[in-house]
Amino acid sequence: MRADRLVATLLLMQSKGRVTAAELAEELEVSVATARRDLEALSAAGIPVYPQAGRGGGWSLVGGARTDLTGLTATEAQALFLLVGPAAGVSGEAKSALRKLVRALPGTFREDAEAAADAVVIDPARWGDRLKTRPPMVERLQTAVVRRKKVRLVYGGRGREQSERLVDPWGLVDKDDIWYLIAGTPKGQRTFRVDRMVEAEVTDEPAERPDDFELSEAWEQVVSEVEKRRSLVSAWVLIPARFVHVLHTHYGRHCEVEETFEDGRSRVRVAADTPLMVAQQLAGWGATIEVLGPPSVQAELARLGSELVASYGREEAVGN
Repeated sequence: MRADRLVATLLLMQSKGRVTAAELAEELEVSVATARRDLEALSAAGIPVYPQAGRGGGWSLVGGARTDLTGLTATEAQALFLLVGPAAGVSGEAKSALRKLVRALPGTFREDAEAAADAVVIDPARWGDRLKTRPPMVERLQTAVVRRKKVRLVYGGRGREQSERLVDPWGLVDKDDIWYLIAGTPKGQRTFRVDRMVEAEVTDEPAERPDDFELSEAWEQVVSEVEKRRSLVSAWVLIPARFVHVLHTHYGRHCEVEETFEDGRSRVRVAADTPLMVAQQLAGWGATIEVLGPPSVQAELARLGSELVASYGREEAVGN
């Protein structure tokens, strides 16, 4: 039997005290025969459940026992609810689920878990902005991921004509308010931007997902590959150490302090896709920084400077 059904079965028995195979089948959307086999498998595996025949009968946990399904320690329970609690503030479903999770915890953990759930509020909207909601397409894809169903996409990639493909949805990622779908395709794992999807139809075909797939690891690999492409060209600059944090806001992880000197300046390595993109970020610093190299970036800075002089230098002269 599937592990998720085992957990769901035990939770249902804990909440109701006694269930019939028919009730379990309806709740878990399986056949009565499957529900009965699951209950028998639980009993055979040593879980304290037993059947009671006759009118009003069913399956119960022995002595009304409550099984600790998670093995959570008090510290782990607090950490879990510190994470889950803020999300519940923007979702009615999450609030309901949180209340049920609290009731499922051992009584000794419950008070601290409730306090942790209410300790933090996250407001994802910037000042002056409305609260952002998930696009309907994301909700649809999320359903496909959870139910393990294939999705038929009509996708319009950057500068490409629309194409249709059938994919196995493995997980969704929200990065800086842009949603991505990681999915399996005949050519292997692929990443799709949700805002470039014209249509996404959840099919009835079962989706396949590798047993060793971990969404967080897969996304870290995607990020690593993208960041490599965004840092093909490096440049070295001398900048007053007090301004390094400003430079870091422009380049993010592609800004690395290599050495700080006695004169108060730091040698910093920065990187971007092309020499021009590096130069465009550095040009605004003027004489505050000194670009040590490479020559390709220095040449782009010189060209940008010449263009600015050509566009604005003569106008200034005329004005004077």
